[in-house]
Amino acid sequence: DGCCSGFLPWLQRKAGTEISSLLSIGRSRDGRGLYASGRIEEGDVLFAVPFGVQLSSENLPSEISRLLGDDVDRVAKLALLVLLEKRLGQNSEWAPYLSCLPRPDDLHSTVFWSDAELEMIRSSGLYDETLKSKSLIAENFSAVKPVLDAFPDRFPGVTLREFAYATGLVNSRAWNSYRGISLIPFADFVNHSSNSDSYLLCDETKQHSEAIADGNFAPGDEVRIRYGKKLSNADLLLDFGFTTADNRFDSVRIKLVLPQHDQLSSQKSHLLRIHSTERTDTGAHWNTFVVKEVKRGCREGKGIPQSLRAFARIVACSSAAELGEFVAAANRTDGRLARRPVGKTNEVRSHRFLATEIDKLIGEVDKQIRDISICHGGAGLGRRKLALDVLSGEVRVLKSAVSWLNSYCS
Repeated sequence: DGCCSGFLPWLQRKAGTEISSLLSIGRSRDGRGLYASGRIEEGDVLFAVPFGVQLSSENLPSEISRLLGDDVDRVAKLALLVLLEKRLGQNSEWAPYLSCLPRPDDLHSTVFWSDAELEMIRSSGLYDETLKSKSLIAENFSAVKPVLDAFPDRFPGVTLREFAYATGLVNSRAWNSYRGISLIPFADFVNHSSNSDSYLLCDETKQHSEAIADGNFAPGDEVRIRYGKKLSNADLLLDFGFTTADNRFDSVRIKLVLPQHDQLSSQKSHLLRIHSTERTDTGAHWNTFVVKEVKRGCREGKGIPQSLRAFARIVACSSAAELGEFVAAANRTDGRLARRPVGKTNEVRSHRFLATEIDKLIGEVDKQIRDISICHGGAGLGRRKLALDVLSGEVRVLKSAVSWLNSYCS
C-alpha cells in the first residue's frame, strides 16, 4: 500500500524490532487489510506490537491529564490525544501512523449519518443506540472543553465535529484489554471476520500485543481476526462502520407493552416490575428483550429469551386467579415469575401473542427495506446497503422466531 510506504519503516525504528515477517499491508474490498507474505501455519504469531509503540491516554502530557476529571471517560481521553497529535502535523512523533488513519468521509458509523440517513434504520434498535452514542459524544466534548480552552495553542478552535471524528477513530480502531484501551499501529489494519478464532492478546511477560493464526494461509490470502464476541451487524455498524453478509450473530432488541384495554394491566405491570431487575449495564428495562436467531429444528426455542416468554405468559393471563398461579409457582422455586407454563391454554395464548407482535415488527421492517431498496433521498448507495444489511438480518431473526412460535403452538 503506497499510502503507508513510510509507516512500516517508522514503526520498525520506533519499536526496535520486527512487527511481523508474515504479513504485509494491502487493499481489500473493506479498505486496508493484512495479507500473508508467505506460507502461514496455524499457531504462528501473525504480529507482535510492543506496548511502547501503542497510543493510550497515558501518552497525554501530565499538565493536560491533571485537568481531566473522573467524568471524562477513557475514549474521550484517547480522542483528546489523537487531536493533540494531529494538530502537531509532521512534528508529531506519531505522524507516519496518523497519516494512515481514515479521513472523516471514510468513517461510516451511524453516529456520522445525517438525520435523513438515520431514518433508514428507525425501526431498528440501532436507531436509539446511535442517538445515545451521539449524546455521549456531546457530553464528553463538554467535559473536555475546559482542557481545550486552557490550552488554545495546542487545541486551536477544536469543534464538536472534530472531536466526534477523533472519537470515531478511537471507537473503530482502538483495542480493549486489561491495560485499558489503546491504538495499536499495524494491528488496527487487520480486518474482522466473525468466523475467525483469532483475536488480539496482551502478553505482559513479553510486553507486547499479539495475534495467533487460527488456520493455514497461502501467500496472498487476506488474514482476518475477530474484533469481539458475537457482534451483530448493528454492533459492527455502530462501533466500526461496516457490516458482514449473513451475520450469524444478528439479534433484534424489541420492546413490548401491556395492551391498554387489559383490565388486569396495572396488576400485571406491578408483578412484572417486582419480579424483574432493570439491567443497567445495557440500559434495557423489564419489558425490553433481545431476540436471536432460532435455528431450524431447535426444540427449545433457543434464541427467544425465557424472560420474553415469561412476559408473554403474564400478558396472556385472563384472570387474577391465573396470575396467582404464576406467583405461587415463583414463590415455590427461585422467585422468577412465569418461567414455566402453568396450563396449555395460557401457554398457547401467550406464544400466539408473541407471534402476532413479532409479525407486526416484521411488517414494519419489511416496509422500510422496500422503501430503501426503491430510493432513499439523501443517502448514498454505500450507506443504503449498510442499512439494508442490518434490517435484513433483523428480519431473518424475527422470522425464525415466528416460525418457531407457530410450530410450538401447533
